[in-house]
Amino acid sequence: MEFTGFPEAALDFYDDLELDNSKTFWDAHKQVYDTAVAAPMRALVAQLEPEFGPARVYRPYRDLRFSKDKTPYKTHQGAFVANGPSTGYYVQVGAPGVRVGVGFYDASPARLASIRDAMAEERRGQELLDVIAALEADGWERRGERVKTSPRGWSADHPRIGLLRHKSLSMTKEYGFEPFIHTAELVDRVRADWRAGAPFLDWVLRYSRG
Repeated sequence: MEFTGFPEAALDFYDDLELDNSKTFWDAHKQVYDTAVAAPMRALVAQLEPEFGPARVYRPYRDLRFSKDKTPYKTHQGAFVANGPSTGYYVQVGAPGVRVGVGFYDASPARLASIRDAMAEERRGQELLDVIAALEADGWERRGERVKTSPRGWSADHPRIGLLRHKSLSMTKEYGFEPFIHTAELVDRVRADWRAGAPFLDWVLRYSRG
């Protein structure tokens, strides 16, 4: 299937799902999900696969085992291309439109410690800040889970304490409702932004161990 964009029906589907996140709604609109969301997402990542590798297109069902929120369905469709442990490229579509990202969403204690060591060291830490600054200048935003205070072993007055507080770290870029998300041009946009985010991933993979 050739990717021709996410249709308006994809955004409308998630608008409605946010209002009625129920099995009744899902069963009545599953064909819309299949044709307007899932099939285009598979087509999008298939066209990116020759350069970035195969993607995992996430299931639409939420894991409710440890969640107080018992709504059964995710309110966006994501796909992830791994190029390291819990590290890689991301794209999603939902009611707010389309978003792309790069980063790591999880790290073992040993791996997180090695990443923090690199963040704390002057040369390597500044290298990461420079990569982040370049992405932010192009409209990207820093995200990730952070501890509320200083991580154990690090001083609150460290010059890069903002980085050191991260337990996960990603950079994301919102396309929102830009007209190109409904066209084949989206493939080129995602490709260009994933390439732009590659130095961020390279830094993470170069300085993480464990």
